[in-house]
Amino acid sequence: MQRFYFDHNATAPVCPEAREALLPCLADVYGNASSIHHFGQLAKQRLEQARRGVAALLGCGPKEIVFTSGGTESNNLALLGALRPCGGRHVITTAIEHPAVLNTCAQIEREGGAVTYVPVGADGVVDPDAIRRALRPETRLISVMHANNELGTVQPVGDIAGIAREAGILFHSDGVQAAGRLAPPDTDLYAVSGHKLGALKGVGALRVRQGTPLANIQFGGHHERERRPGTENVPGAVSFGAAAGWAHAHRDAEAERLATLRDLLEEGVLARVPHARVNGDRSRRLPNTTNIRFDYVEGEAMVIGLDLAGFAVSSGAACSSGAVEPSHVLTAIGLSPRDARSAVRFSLGRDNDEAQVRALIDAVTNVATHLRRISAEAPAHA
Repeated sequence: MQRFYFDHNATAPVCPEAREALLPCLADVYGNASSIHHFGQLAKQRLEQARRGVAALLGCGPKEIVFTSGGTESNNLALLGALRPCGGRHVITTAIEHPAVLNTCAQIEREGGAVTYVPVGADGVVDPDAIRRALRPETRLISVMHANNELGTVQPVGDIAGIAREAGILFHSDGVQAAGRLAPPDTDLYAVSGHKLGALKGVGALRVRQGTPLANIQFGGHHERERRPGTENVPGAVSFGAAAGWAHAHRDAEAERLATLRDLLEEGVLARVPHARVNGDRSRRLPNTTNIRFDYVEGEAMVIGLDLAGFAVSSGAACSSGAVEPSHVLTAIGLSPRDARSAVRFSLGRDNDEAQVRALIDAVTNVATHLRRISAEAPAHA
């Protein structure tokens, strides 16, 4: 059986550029980048080359890039590190953030801080005016994701960045899903993850604008310009730099190609599967992502059925796989728990093409029809 991958928002296959850069690094570049001898300096050179690649993708200087273990650590460092240098203990965020942000905010509350969770509309987009109304004298940080991992909806981060500047507070954005797919925003802190772009898992970065106060949340050596202690993951960073280079060079063309395939997928599914509808705004979103709910069908059953047919998709965020509760993102846009559980996320990537999409449309039609046929809740005409 041929198998096709439509779950790139969970993770992407390691791209050829990352593999090509990585293999020599694994064999020959084994020194500690902090060592002053030949082997250490060779590792340092590769590390800084990778840093320049990630910086180019994010539109900033290499000195503003802090390598981390991934998006979760980057978001933790941004939120917790931004609060510690001053007395301000109020954070504004949204109800649809990734758990890496929401659970860090919960920890801030446990430590005595205050967090305002701004709701979003039925379109899955936050209103900048709602962010403005949430400001307090003690507000230290606004944290709003660039693009949502489940819906793909793009948030008005440019407007929110302006609000933060006017208020004299920091603005952080979780850019894990957006990096390489959208132009980088003008933020103080921007978190990204390598494996979403085709690098290895276990490496990420935080863009820290020059002059932004940020305290350590881990303690050890003086690595990453005092921002993040621990011997750097040079092979991971090298793979990240290579993947970032490809994404930067091909961002606009790849976005156009993926948006065309995504629209083909949506139009085909909606035309052939009754009682199916797209969740979230259909214009302000990532070019590769669509989230569709299928009435009278369990999303998990759709995922299993499509997997048996050779197609990998998702019923929500991979980080929440196996959760009993419906997606917090889908309930935040007003869906009932039942409707939220009927949703499936399709996220396309570099290796997908039109033939795969057309085959996926056939598979979705067949699986949805079969599941409704055996469902006691589905009407006869569904």
